[in-house]
Amino acid sequence: MSLNRKSLRKKLRLIHLYLGLGTGLVVFIVALTGCLWVFQEEFKNFSDPFAEKEASAAYHISPTEARVIAESVFPGKTVHGTLYQSERKKVEVIFYEAQPEFYRSVYLDPQDGEILGTENHLKGFFPFVLEGHMHIWLPEKIGSQIVAWSTVIFTFMLISGIILWWPRNKTVRKQRLWFRWKKSSRWKRKNYDLHQIIGFYISFLAMALAFTGLVMTFDSFEKWFYRGIGGDKELHFIIPELSNPANKALAQNGMDQLLPLLEKRFPNAESLEFHYPHSEQSSIYVEISWQEGVYYNSDYLFFDPKTLEEVATESIYGPYAEAQFSDLALRMNYDIHVGAIGGLAGKILAFFISLSIASLPVTGFLIWWGRRSKKANSQT
Repeated sequence: MSLNRKSLRKKLRLIHLYLGLGTGLVVFIVALTGCLWVFQEEFKNFSDPFAEKEASAAYHISPTEARVIAESVFPGKTVHGTLYQSERKKVEVIFYEAQPEFYRSVYLDPQDGEILGTENHLKGFFPFVLEGHMHIWLPEKIGSQIVAWSTVIFTFMLISGIILWWPRNKTVRKQRLWFRWKKSSRWKRKNYDLHQIIGFYISFLAMALAFTGLVMTFDSFEKWFYRGIGGDKELHFIIPELSNPANKALAQNGMDQLLPLLEKRFPNAESLEFHYPHSEQSSIYVEISWQEGVYYNSDYLFFDPKTLEEVATESIYGPYAEAQFSDLALRMNYDIHVGAIGGLAGKILAFFISLSIASLPVTGFLIWWGRRSKKANSQT
């Protein structure tokens, strides 16, 4: 190896080291909370208080009735939508306000509208995990930026790690592909191998998790990526406005008529989520989901409350059948990030990749600490 190449590798190793020391704790928290978040849907279903409830033959309360009943629980709060699931064990009315944040659900009996219970989506174990993943439990404006730029640095470190791992000698390269421990191998040797070998094998999948995270974090990066693969639609969610406004009574009547029509049209849907028009110009928005916890193949439909005809949208969030490749690439982004795109197997893979990522700052720190201690001992 030439002196110039050795010098470059030494500089790259130092950059890799100091960036790792600077962002290691953030990467550890984000990765560990990420591997926990992967299975939040499964844990939620496991602890569902309505799991043993007998399913109803049909829904007998309309979206309008559900809204009125739920608003009696949280008067003055904004209803985001009402969810009708195929299991027909409950109707979920979702409340959401951004400032100050308010995110709760009221559960109703599908037969008579009896209030079955409420849920605070901002309290509990998994909301706590999500806060750690998104902004490491700091104020959102500060924490989200720390997480975002730490992810950028982590992506660079994955690339630099591959460069540092990759030897020119093929024999040495083969030796670095698996653990070759002996009984006499010391913990420092084992720790070094864990960092190098695990880091190499997960690096490309870890880049996929980091990339999808960056797409969700930076609007400019999301736009650059979408335009770069040929996308030409509006990236953000749009509820189309009507040319002929509908009054509140018409909007409510139209939404109530849509429920049985859409149940008949989409008999295999996992859920139908109705969103109430926020003005007389707004269309009715209904999200049809086909698999719990998977979002890319959902149908986002919009209706004129007077005629019940579908209204077109300029956004990537429209009927699934009309989505182009570039639209799907963005719509799949979250599902790829949590592994849901591959079903349970994909989630298990995402779990172990995230867990392995969390190990890298630990093993990397121990490598640095071991060398630091060795250097200190040699000077005494």
